[in-house]
Amino acid sequence: MKSLKHVFVFTLATVLLLSNYSCTEASDTRVIKLAHGLDVTHPVHKAMVFMGERLKEKSAGKMSLDIYPSQQLGSERECLELLQIGSLGMTKVSTGVLENFAPQLKVFGLPFLFRDAEHRFAVLEGEIGEKLLSSSIPQRLKGLTFYDAGSRSFYTKEPVETPEDLEGLKLRVMESQTAMNMVKNLGGSPTPIAWGELYTALQQGVVDGAENNLPSFYLSHHYEVCKYFVVDEHTALPDELLISTLIWNDLSEEEQKWVKEAADESLEFEKKIWHEAEMEALAEIQKAGVEVITPDKEPFRNRVKSMYEQFSEDPDMKELIEAIQAVKTN
Repeated sequence: MKSLKHVFVFTLATVLLLSNYSCTEASDTRVIKLAHGLDVTHPVHKAMVFMGERLKEKSAGKMSLDIYPSQQLGSERECLELLQIGSLGMTKVSTGVLENFAPQLKVFGLPFLFRDAEHRFAVLEGEIGEKLLSSSIPQRLKGLTFYDAGSRSFYTKEPVETPEDLEGLKLRVMESQTAMNMVKNLGGSPTPIAWGELYTALQQGVVDGAENNLPSFYLSHHYEVCKYFVVDEHTALPDELLISTLIWNDLSEEEQKWVKEAADESLEFEKKIWHEAEMEALAEIQKAGVEVITPDKEPFRNRVKSMYEQFSEDPDMKELIEAIQAVKTN
């Protein structure tokens, strides 16, 4: 049944998007379709809306975005596959899912990779970040910008204060081998489930918890089922905004410039509203009776040290990790 649903979504999306990618003869406006899985109240969705506004302004109405939120056109992976065949113009996905298409990006799934938010931004907005945005081009996926997605922490139905408390728990993860390995190292049982199906899975006991950032935990209403938010901040996986290279290469140099500038400006906008969204989410989940637990992070760090050893067996990955760790901040 699930596979039939995916076939239907994929087929519907392909039909809709193939017929509607760019400009029509009746209009001089080139419309790029952008699909993603977030709710319309999410700060990253708002950033993409802002990008559309800036793109329209920069192009004097010659270009615009048509945004499909909330998995209307499929899961993150399905949207990436639509980009690869040029049926969808743009999408926003977590780099955790994107690592299946660009293996270098699995570095972001390493627990406790960044020292703090300042270090994270210095990496993402610097030379390393630009190289990583280009790493998926061989898969016909061009990264335009990273979006801040904060730090990811666990949320569960029972209190968790140490890695031992995670043992035996079925925890939802993204379709990311790195995320699965992390949860295994911490003693949990990783269970990949599509974001749009997670609320029901939590409600029905298919999983005992999940991991994500504060705004996503709040806006998804998962706090109605999981009454414990465990601030271990194990990873800080950014989101990435991508465009199909089949679409990108069809744009003029001027159009490419408009798109890239609008994307970069949307990142600055998103960073401003992200912190506000985190503070609002924290206040609202506590108001709803969620207990926020701040555990000692050291036992969690110790449990995942072996992941760094495994990653370092690949010389290129070892070099990338060392380059990230060497980035200095003020």
